[in-house]
Amino acid sequence: MLVSLCGIQFKRSTRRVRNIRGLLSFFFVCFVATPSVWGTDENGARGRSWKTVSELSPEELTSVDLRTDTPRHEQFSYLPAEPYPFSPPYTAEEMGYRMMEFTQRPRWSCALANLFGSISSEGALLGLGRAVNLIAYPGDDGAAVELVRKPGEEVYRQLTQQLFPPEAYTSQTLVIRYRTDQQFVKKEDMFSYSPTLRRVRHQNSMRRNDRFPQMALTLDDASGRSAWEYSWTLLGTDVLFETVRFPVTRPQITITEADGTHRERATRDLKLMGDDYAYYTPSNGVRCYVLEARSRADWLPDYHASRVLFWLETHSFFPLRTETYDREGKLSRVEVRLTKMVHAALGERGYSPFIQVYWDVASDILTYNIRDGIRLMQWSPTDMLTYFSPDFMRRQWYLVPVRSYLGVERPEEFYLRPGLEPGKFPEHRAIQLSEALAERIRAQDAAGRLVFTGQLTATAPVPVKQEQ
Repeated sequence: MLVSLCGIQFKRSTRRVRNIRGLLSFFFVCFVATPSVWGTDENGARGRSWKTVSELSPEELTSVDLRTDTPRHEQFSYLPAEPYPFSPPYTAEEMGYRMMEFTQRPRWSCALANLFGSISSEGALLGLGRAVNLIAYPGDDGAAVELVRKPGEEVYRQLTQQLFPPEAYTSQTLVIRYRTDQQFVKKEDMFSYSPTLRRVRHQNSMRRNDRFPQMALTLDDASGRSAWEYSWTLLGTDVLFETVRFPVTRPQITITEADGTHRERATRDLKLMGDDYAYYTPSNGVRCYVLEARSRADWLPDYHASRVLFWLETHSFFPLRTETYDREGKLSRVEVRLTKMVHAALGERGYSPFIQVYWDVASDILTYNIRDGIRLMQWSPTDMLTYFSPDFMRRQWYLVPVRSYLGVERPEEFYLRPGLEPGKFPEHRAIQLSEALAERIRAQDAAGRLVFTGQLTATAPVPVKQEQ
């Protein structure tokens, strides 16, 4: 059975597909949008959660500015003329700039536990690691500082000190991030220290079109995107009820607080924007603007992504969901996030990434990245010169001990693939899956955990005792 949600004619012939199943196994097709394949049913018990721009009410339209041609900055013509962080109503472009506050790392100086790892469709755990990240910014002004920096000037420094696996212990990496434009395109310098070689090496910059080895994310996913490299369109609004999906095998997790204490939490009680968020719907949903960002050929020639869709929380513009589409317009990667308030003094800018899950659709590789136990730090000028320099890594000093217990140790405990919900904005979302991948998703959703190639008949959930 072949069914399309993307404008392709419906065709059904059970006998024909059964006869030529082997010949069609390599084709990518769109399947029926049932919850067993696609995750959360966006038109289910809660009703339709999304609106196009044409469906927004007059009250909703008061918060948005639908103009695409706005006054420009005197010095940098690719920036809006209105000073950051802008004021409502917001254009889609201004929302894109506000989103720059929230990369994969906090926008302020801190120390945190960094946990990461991937899993293949066969159930192989790949590249599991734990580290302590030390991040140094010149101040707490976030993206506002980056916008006024001259191209080539430094934005922040990050020192990563590896803890796990054992063979990586005392390995360290220093990243220096720069402000970019069309002339200065280098996003970062990276230096690494290997205890085996006992030397610091300057690494070649990673190409922005490449994924990290054994991971489902690229350099731009990890370091953040510059809004001026895209053209922006508001598609509408949506209410998200789910982003990161835990398996039934992980009913509880242990979270590390800023003071080093640990707290048990039921995974079913984790909220998308954390416990302190004031704008949840009665059903604990989060209202979002849905934006389309098209890569600009004059800024990103031969870029791997033709466009990116973002679900941005409507007050802070925190990105809770990101979908990347390849040059042919097909969905290639999905990123979902949980966040929480960490730096309350900064108001809506104080949200930090917490748990992030990436899914590369073509390879069916899933990757998680966790920022736990975040401690606010104030690095002095002497600290900046001493600790955040390539030569410091030779000393192998671990400056701030931060422990976390959020890593995944067994394939059965890995996060589920993000829900697809293809009924939303169908004209803008070409979602196509291979038959084999669709079968794995059906098995996953039936079992409540990942089911791997060769285990597709074992879809019964693993018994787990739930707290009452």
